[in-house]
Amino acid sequence: MSAVGLAATTSAPRGRSLWDDARRRLARNRGAVTGMVVLGLLVLAAAIGPALTPWGYDQVNKTDVWFAPLRHGHLFGTDALGRDLLARLLMGLRVSLAIGLVATLVSLVIGVAWGSVAGFVGGRLDEVMMRLVDVLYSLPFIFFVILLMVTFGSNFVLIFVAIGAVEWLTMSRIVRGQTLTLKQKEYVEAARAAGLTRGGSSRAISCRTCWGRWWST
Repeated sequence: MSAVGLAATTSAPRGRSLWDDARRRLARNRGAVTGMVVLGLLVLAAAIGPALTPWGYDQVNKTDVWFAPLRHGHLFGTDALGRDLLARLLMGLRVSLAIGLVATLVSLVIGVAWGSVAGFVGGRLDEVMMRLVDVLYSLPFIFFVILLMVTFGSNFVLIFVAIGAVEWLTMSRIVRGQTLTLKQKEYVEAARAAGLTRGGSSRAISCRTCWGRWWST
């Protein structure tokens, strides 16, 4: 190979995947980076904070009722039962973050699976699945929670299930729309023209979407 050809080969620009573009946009967004830092600090406080407080969040002390902040070691004071407000705040933060995390995971798993199947298969199955989503959209959220509590009783895990079981509806619509868009891409048409079956086309979409770094190089 000549020196000119070698130089042209070595200086060829490297393609950028969707992950690279997303990371660059995230790094340029100061608000998003600041939010990530704040969220990380909140997660750290929720993870180790309750273990560092000298009082338990449910520890009752009748002699420390309605203490003002910074009195007798209570940084945030106490409530009517003498419970430390800082310990209760950190425990409440832990519960809130756990609810958000579990509900998001539930909605992500159900929504991605539902929307991708509906968008890729299409036809009557798509119509039935999305009409079911519309029916669930029409149900009030509080009615759904009350129905679950009446059926299964009062349970803390029920909050996770109720929120996750409703939040996946929007995710399914977003994923369905993206799947319909990906079905019309050139590489999918090329895969079909090469003789790939529906399963081969789905693998092409998955590889191109999830592993765009290697496809783009």
